[in-house]
Amino acid sequence: MPFRIVESEARTILSPVSGFILEAGFTHSLTPARNCTFGCTYCYVPTMRFQGGLKPEDWTHWGQLTTLKRNAAELLAKSLRPTQRIYCSPLTDPYQPAEAEAILMPGILRAVIASPPAVFTIQTRGPLILRDLDLLLKLSTRTCLRVGFSLTTNRDDIRKIFEPHCATIEERWRTVAALRDAGIDVSATLAPLLPCDPAPLIDQALRYTDGPIVADPFHVRSVKRSGATTREPAAAICRHYGWEQWLDPAFHQQTLETMRSRATAAGRIFAWGPSGFGYLSRPGTSREPAESDKLGAVLP
Repeated sequence: MPFRIVESEARTILSPVSGFILEAGFTHSLTPARNCTFGCTYCYVPTMRFQGGLKPEDWTHWGQLTTLKRNAAELLAKSLRPTQRIYCSPLTDPYQPAEAEAILMPGILRAVIASPPAVFTIQTRGPLILRDLDLLLKLSTRTCLRVGFSLTTNRDDIRKIFEPHCATIEERWRTVAALRDAGIDVSATLAPLLPCDPAPLIDQALRYTDGPIVADPFHVRSVKRSGATTREPAAAICRHYGWEQWLDPAFHQQTLETMRSRATAAGRIFAWGPSGFGYLSRPGTSREPAESDKLGAVLP
């Protein structure tokens, strides 16, 4: 799908977090652009509207354009502090397709290298992240760098329906393996969980990563009474194909418990929601369990 790139001068680049991301332990979010050219059918961001810093053209033409914060690196260099735990990004994938042309992230990474915060976490589903591997390796020596890489299903036919502009599932696992083998602390984030075969999906996560595995199901309005929720196009897809159970909170719980049981049997941590994403905000290495985990604490 063709997309349009617009540039603007931002006034700020780091935002104090609230809600889900705050519960996960982060202090700030960094969003290098507005709107995302992956344009995934389920993305919760358009449902936030003005609350997510969007304009009407964003939520009415989601995925068709992106507005780049061209001065992002310059602003960031002035805003970084050593105690910050930064999540990049809850609103736009930093390695969205437009980043191949925009090339914003190298400047952002250089700014973080120069003034490292306590934690810098990159959340993406874009294999383009490997372009910046040298910078990521340098950054990993300066701060606690985490990469959460999104894998949503083990079936590429499902991926094509819900997220047709994303890389194939196979290419995404290859990217995870490349990051891991290079020494980057990378976690599989199975979020949102699309229709899948849970056992093969969790087995792939166990095979390709070393640390905790994070998951999150669709956010449905029957449970999440306010705030961001899964976009209607994804719900319509589920109804069309007879996948309504993937919108059912009881089914979510059963699926997540099945996956956790399999991960636990392999000696690995599996968690979801803010508790799960909390593993991406902790200083140190996610490959080492926290003391509470060593004592056998059960995550929600």
